[in-house]
Amino acid sequence: MTRRLLAFSLACALGAAPVFATDLASATTDDGGQSASRNKPAQVKQLGTVDVNAALDQARNALSPDTGSSQYVIDQKAIAQLPLGDSTPLNQVILQAPGVVQDSYGGLHVRGDHANLQYRINGVIIPESISGFGQTLDARTIQNVKLLDGALPAQYGLRTAAVVDITTKSGHDLGNGGSVGVTGGSFGTLNPNASLWGGNDRWSYFLTANYLESDVGVENPTSSRKPVHDHTNQVKGFGDISYLIDSDTRLSFLFGVSNSRFQIPNNPGQEPAFGYLDTVDFDSAKLDERQQEKTRFGVLALQGKLGATDYQVSLGQRYSSLDFTPDLVGDLMFNGVASDISRSNRASTLQADFATPLGDSHTLRYGLYGSFERAPSSNDAWVFPADEDGNQTSTTPIEILDGNRITARTWSGYVQDEWSIGDKLTVNYGVRGDVYKAFRTESQLSPRLGAVYQATDSTTLHAGYSRYFTPPATEAITTTNIAKFDGTTNAVSNPGNATPLAERSDYFDAGVQQQLGALTLGLDAYYRKVRRLQDEGQFGAALVYSTFNYAKGRIKGVEFTANYDDGPFSAYFNLAASRAMGTRVITSQYNFDPDDLAYVADHYIFLDHDQAYSSSGGVSYAIGEATRVGADYLFGSGLRKDGDVPNGASLPSYFQLNLSLSHDFSFAGTGKLHTQLAVINALDRTYELRDGSGIGVGAPQFGPRRGYYLTVQKDF
Repeated sequence: MTRRLLAFSLACALGAAPVFATDLASATTDDGGQSASRNKPAQVKQLGTVDVNAALDQARNALSPDTGSSQYVIDQKAIAQLPLGDSTPLNQVILQAPGVVQDSYGGLHVRGDHANLQYRINGVIIPESISGFGQTLDARTIQNVKLLDGALPAQYGLRTAAVVDITTKSGHDLGNGGSVGVTGGSFGTLNPNASLWGGNDRWSYFLTANYLESDVGVENPTSSRKPVHDHTNQVKGFGDISYLIDSDTRLSFLFGVSNSRFQIPNNPGQEPAFGYLDTVDFDSAKLDERQQEKTRFGVLALQGKLGATDYQVSLGQRYSSLDFTPDLVGDLMFNGVASDISRSNRASTLQADFATPLGDSHTLRYGLYGSFERAPSSNDAWVFPADEDGNQTSTTPIEILDGNRITARTWSGYVQDEWSIGDKLTVNYGVRGDVYKAFRTESQLSPRLGAVYQATDSTTLHAGYSRYFTPPATEAITTTNIAKFDGTTNAVSNPGNATPLAERSDYFDAGVQQQLGALTLGLDAYYRKVRRLQDEGQFGAALVYSTFNYAKGRIKGVEFTANYDDGPFSAYFNLAASRAMGTRVITSQYNFDPDDLAYVADHYIFLDHDQAYSSSGGVSYAIGEATRVGADYLFGSGLRKDGDVPNGASLPSYFQLNLSLSHDFSFAGTGKLHTQLAVINALDRTYELRDGSGIGVGAPQFGPRRGYYLTVQKDF
């Protein structure tokens, strides 16, 4: 994309506000894409603080359309009905949506993509933390979460596999109060939590914090019931404080923090490959590798109305770090290298979104986004001298220091029009410009087109096309001074291109939704043609991912959903089929086996995170007003592993069933006490997520074994 084209697109986004700010049309769209009335400013000024917040929340929805894309909503009620309720990790909540596949270290794949998720809280983008297995966000903060994927409108970009759009709980809606509780159970699990919420005139707040310790912090590398050396301690906190400046304007401060420590689990019975001084034997069950992850973020957001224009402008910053501490002797003997790795990333962001109604049939949306990132890293590595064939020539290790600092800048602008053609058809068309500058400058102008047709009162059709530009995740870029390791046991045979490239793709999506009373059915199909397809792999002992590119990729799939909610009974069912393939590794070749590179250079292979079939579902039934029973499940046909060719086979399919029973006890003196019993993997079926083979796969990982957990929660 030329600079003139980019400047023109940004000028359109920035210049549209004053041109149309005086148009006082009252039509907007709600989450379903249908026409809804908006309160006029004169009416809003007569409302109380709760109603003013409700009007501003409705206006915020007008800033975030989903026309032409696929949407799956999980609200607070649905989260509470999961076996672990509000103690469910966020990634496990998102796994209840169609087309989402679980991976090791808490990773998720949506529609055949690796990571590439965009997280938004109340419409504000929160940059991802450094890849790892800590869950920064807490399900207790969620009022509802929407998973948006498919052909997204122009206002969504950069991270495009899916948008995880979280609406937080509000102190004004909940009233003054709080909650304390604890979840405990198998594998030494202890998870106390506390929340506080309320409002006073113009102020509103929601605060929550929890602590978790468990003896299963990372997936077990063996099928044993209890992993060896796998303890974790995690502390998390979140806050949302808002102030009504006037009846049309709200200032909010969002902040969060997490600090997680993990022992890296051991795989007993492994044989050392290298000698260390006079030592030739080492018990792999006694390795002592550890990893610590920290994340904190803060966002100041101003939301309101200027005439008929809704707006939200925010300034934010996110800092995350990862520190891996090796077992010096053990890592040298098993891997030939022991690396003390430190990585951090600080992202400062600016985001502005506007929505202006134009007459009765158009809504113009426009905005910009900018981020500035600094990502220093260091690698204090110990290695053995080696000959040209990689054979160890000395048992005395040598130290090599390696470090770098990446600076990345991203600028984006968009403009789009939502056009209501009659009562049944809505078309959303627009264009987006993105520029990413790190090692090189890359940019793209991306057209978007989506349509929703309300065929009948119960039948909705949607279709869309989006051109996507996905820069590499700065926090996942690793640059190593390869020459420093020549003549050592950490030398590489094929340096290749060490700098990852931005991905460019064409995305097509179409679907239908049918309402049959309390039953909602959905069917969606998609196809993505990709150049410079991005993938991530774990290379080395540290549990952190690094980015690389295939020259081309082809990803396609279909999803079916069914949701039923009527009185005391609710149920959901999702089934997805997907195929994700790529060919020719064109960056970070030094991480790969030369034979794998040679094969992939001339053949399409399945991506390591490809899973042919996945399914999730659940049922919940209320027995009276105080008791509820439920169950949910996850099914997968298995991620990829090496066969006759790289990623040429798949692991066995798996099925995990979870059960729950909750009851609310009422006491005359203290009121209601909520209790919930959960059984995770009730059938205790052993299944393997990874076997350690495949492109970019670091080690074996198994799913959880049967566990029993009891939650006791008291609101006040």
